[in-house]
Amino acid sequence: MLQMKLCGDLVLREKCEPITDITPEILDIMNEMVGMMREQNGVGLAAPQVGQLKRFLVMMNPDDETVFKMINPKIITRSSDVCTMEEGCLSVLGRDNLPVYANVTRPASVDVEWTNEHGEQLRAQMSGLPARIVQHETDHLDGILFIDYLSPVRREMLMRKVRKHK
Repeated sequence: MLQMKLCGDLVLREKCEPITDITPEILDIMNEMVGMMREQNGVGLAAPQVGQLKRFLVMMNPDDETVFKMINPKIITRSSDVCTMEEGCLSVLGRDNLPVYANVTRPASVDVEWTNEHGEQLRAQMSGLPARIVQHETDHLDGILFIDYLSPVRREMLMRKVRKHK
C-alpha cells in the first residue's frame, strides 16, 4: 500500500532516476497511483509523491477523463505564450487535509514524449489543463514543487497554511 508523501518530506526534493525496464512492480504502482489520484480528486500523481524515485507519473485529462501512464516523460518544447492558473498539489496540504492553491504562470502548451505502460513511445502536444498537469507532474520528477514558482513573500504566506509534515 502506497503512502502519500507530504511537503517537508525530502523525497519530494530528489531528482528521479530513468526507468530502464518496465517491471510488473512499476505497473502495479502506477495502477495504485491512478486509484489514489481518483480517490483524492486529483488530476496527476508523480512517483516521488508515493516515495518512488523513478521517472514515472500518472495524469488525467479532466475534460474527457483519459488517463495517461507516462514512463520517462520528457517535455521537448514549451510555448513562448504563457498562462497563469491556480495550482494545488496532493502533497501540499493545508490543516484541513485539502490542497492549498496558488496562481502559477507556465507555458500554455508543451510537446511531450514518453513511454506508455505497454512500452510504446508516444508524443503529444498538450495545451490547457493537460499541459499544466504534465508540467506540474514532470517538475515533481526533478524535485520541483509548484510553490517554487512563487515569490518568496507569496510562498511564505502559502506555507503558513500548510499542515506540517510529521
